[in-house]
Amino acid sequence: MFVLGVPVWRQRFARPASAPTMERFYRLCRACCAWEERLQAPFVGALECDETTFGGARHGKRGWGAAGKVIVFGIVKRNGHVKAMPIPAHNREEIMQRIQAHTREGSLYYTDEWQAYATLKMRGEHVMIRKEKGKPVGRDHINGIEGFWSYAKNWLYQYRGVPANFFHLYLAETSWRFNHRDEDRKPLLRKLLQTLTMADINPILVRKA
Repeated sequence: MFVLGVPVWRQRFARPASAPTMERFYRLCRACCAWEERLQAPFVGALECDETTFGGARHGKRGWGAAGKVIVFGIVKRNGHVKAMPIPAHNREEIMQRIQAHTREGSLYYTDEWQAYATLKMRGEHVMIRKEKGKPVGRDHINGIEGFWSYAKNWLYQYRGVPANFFHLYLAETSWRFNHRDEDRKPLLRKLLQTLTMADINPILVRKA
């Protein structure tokens, strides 16, 4: 049911175990996905970088300072894998730390026109995508990472809200699913469950604020 993406609450009339037990099993599956995602080597080549927010609609301030939102930064390798991670603030320092940790110098970076990306030309080639009315001008684009944002938000919508201290696990699950989109995920997940120990995944089960 986890591989098929069926939430625990949808199984309320035919549960093989109690809801808390099933939720814990799902959480362990997500932690296994997160553990594997952390093993990805830094990306190199043509890369798309972008940031977005996750969270339900709220009254009050909108945009990057909206209450109850989680800021997420992502990198997609063209026609390849994705890396996505929560970040504590929407600023140049946080973005550049992630780029330095998860990409290699000499790559070709595609980003929007946010000035936080201006120093990328020191790491490799940098193409800034200009948009008019929400659409890119010219042939260059960041459709790959924007497509992943749409995929992740649609996938998480079915849960009708995600606990903040476990959001990183849900995000890692969507990245894992995306990165294995052309494979049978069931044997991949079974292998992770059989290989990893609680000592391996305990450090990533709960995200510290």
